[in-house]
Amino acid sequence: MDWNEFLDPIILSVKVSIASSVFVFILSIWTARWMAKARFTGKNVVETVLLLPLVLPPTVVGFLLLVVLGRRSWIGEAFEWLFYGPIVFTWGAAVVAAVIVAFPLAYRTMRAGFESVDKELEDSARSYGASEWQVFRYITAPLTVRTLTAGFILGFARGLGEFGATLMIAGNIPGRTQTIPTAIYVAVDGGNMELAWAWAAVMVLLSFVMLLWANRFIRD
Repeated sequence: MDWNEFLDPIILSVKVSIASSVFVFILSIWTARWMAKARFTGKNVVETVLLLPLVLPPTVVGFLLLVVLGRRSWIGEAFEWLFYGPIVFTWGAAVVAAVIVAFPLAYRTMRAGFESVDKELEDSARSYGASEWQVFRYITAPLTVRTLTAGFILGFARGLGEFGATLMIAGNIPGRTQTIPTAIYVAVDGGNMELAWAWAAVMVLLSFVMLLWANRFIRD
């Protein structure tokens, strides 16, 4: 077994998952806290849109991302003008795909945590002159730290296992965009079962550890 060939997809997958989980964590905290408090017409529609990537086939998500970020879109053109190259078929595209598919899972987990906070505690802090940041830092965050952590872990694990959307928008370029799931697909297609089993074992181990850790925070 070529160890460089074996390790490259693992290193890239972890790199993509770390980057995407940071974005997912920040977006999920802001969105979940706002949606937990907000009352407006059409809230159910907004909620449905936010959760849509959770039920859509990954290839559909990947296709939509390809249309939005491709070289024919104004977003794709702007990115190419700013960074002297397209975003599609780069590891950055893999990060975008992971963010989109992991966000709904992290968002739902964090929103449940925010909804469990006693609103009277937050209102009491505000009545004593606390700003919204102080309310979040000293009241909300300590009471939801377990669900926030669980949401981060679940987002990381979901991004790590992303396949369909990543293949559509980032491709499967060895050493550049080939993650563990896409590497397994190619290995099986090429009959290299030794590598496929090795990568599959790594994925199972990493996913097991992530879910075990997340369950610990959710249940304790």
